[in-house]
Amino acid sequence: QVQLVESGGGLVQPGGSLRLSCAASGRIFSMGQMAWYRQAPGKEREWVALITSGGNTNYADSVKGRFTISRDTAKNTVYLQMNNLKPEDTSVYYCNGRITSTDYLSTNYWGKGILVTVSS
Repeated sequence: QVQLVESGGGLVQPGGSLRLSCAASGRIFSMGQMAWYRQAPGKEREWVALITSGGNTNYADSVKGRFTISRDTAKNTVYLQMNNLKPEDTSVYYCNGRITSTDYLSTNYWGKGILVTVSS
């Protein structure tokens, strides 16, 4: 009923910027806390950033000061602005969030992920 679709990934040089988007679609009543995770090759998935329904944000230490998470409630979309990217940011980035459907069912959803490669 609900899908999360990431976009905006790709190849960028060290020091560059990218903005990821996560668009929710389907029978959405409301979006709760949303987050971004990432998984590098051969490593476990790790949390990157979160934003509450009230707009409060929190970040992993590895991205603090470089990444900014935001949300557009009217568009059911969450963003991750990534600046000063480093090679170690290379990962598949996943959108995650708790969404309440029009059936008033609250479920945790994951997107399929999008690849970000930081390389010269």
